[in-house]
Amino acid sequence: MTTKPSALVAGASRGLGLLIARELVEQGFTVHLCARDADELRRAAASLDGAPVTTDVVDVRDAEAVQAWVDRHHPAGAAPEVAIHVAGIIQVGPWQAVTAEMVADCVDIMTKGPAHLALAVTPRMVEQGRGRIGIVASVGGVAGVPHLVPYSTAKFGAAGLAYGLHAELSGTGVTCTAICPPPMRTGSHLHAQYSGQPEKEYSWFAPGASLPLLALDGEVAARRIVRDVLAGRPVSDLSPLTWLARRAMGIAPATTVRALGLAGRLLPGGTGAPRAGLDARRAAPGWVDRLTRRGDAMAGRTNETERAAGDPPPGPGA
Repeated sequence: MTTKPSALVAGASRGLGLLIARELVEQGFTVHLCARDADELRRAAASLDGAPVTTDVVDVRDAEAVQAWVDRHHPAGAAPEVAIHVAGIIQVGPWQAVTAEMVADCVDIMTKGPAHLALAVTPRMVEQGRGRIGIVASVGGVAGVPHLVPYSTAKFGAAGLAYGLHAELSGTGVTCTAICPPPMRTGSHLHAQYSGQPEKEYSWFAPGASLPLLALDGEVAARRIVRDVLAGRPVSDLSPLTWLARRAMGIAPATTVRALGLAGRLLPGGTGAPRAGLDARRAAPGWVDRLTRRGDAMAGRTNETERAAGDPPPGPGA
């Protein structure tokens, strides 16, 4: 009997992480999912229709917990074939509403989290002479995006981690892919946190994460991510938007930053505390819902719709 290859996906209970897990299952992997929310993990596993998956409640901010998760499924020096870090949070709002805690949360989850996973699996992969690591950064880790400063800060760190690891692991048979997608239609707009004037922030961000010409379909993104990670590519940009952002920052970084600054002037200010996406949606104008129908439909397929409006913002690492 042939043993299926093993894959770890951190942050797989919903959204892009769940789509990546589904793609790996379809490609014949036994997939080990982790996130912070046990109920979300249970629903995620059920949505995979009896596929060979396991679920574990793990906080990616905790290096020991991540190491224990890896050890649980790969004892005695065994190693996964693939490990992909997707866990993250999205905080949308102006600099006036940003706090040190927001920045720390993003860095702990989206920079330290992938470092914890990479440090846990890399020695084993190097010992067996093969392995594929994927770290989800963002186009926001290529160019700083207004009203996403904590997010971009963490994603720049995640991209730097992936670039450095890929270079340092050269010749070992192990690779690390920096995954830098554009906005994606995964339903994550409902779980983002909006501050400043939350309903106004939701009104620009949610359509941008839903409309076909602005957001890449989440299932398409998952297929391309898995393809690029399995191929051992250093970078997975996924769409022309990220490619253009990378070229613009490389050729004319000062001009690009100034252009983003002009765009940022069009966005609302404010100092209001963060509100969960479903709360912000309830206060947004009705026309916004018409622009987010595709994103809302995807949310129904990616386990993003269970949290009721009025609940506190979702915790990190999911």
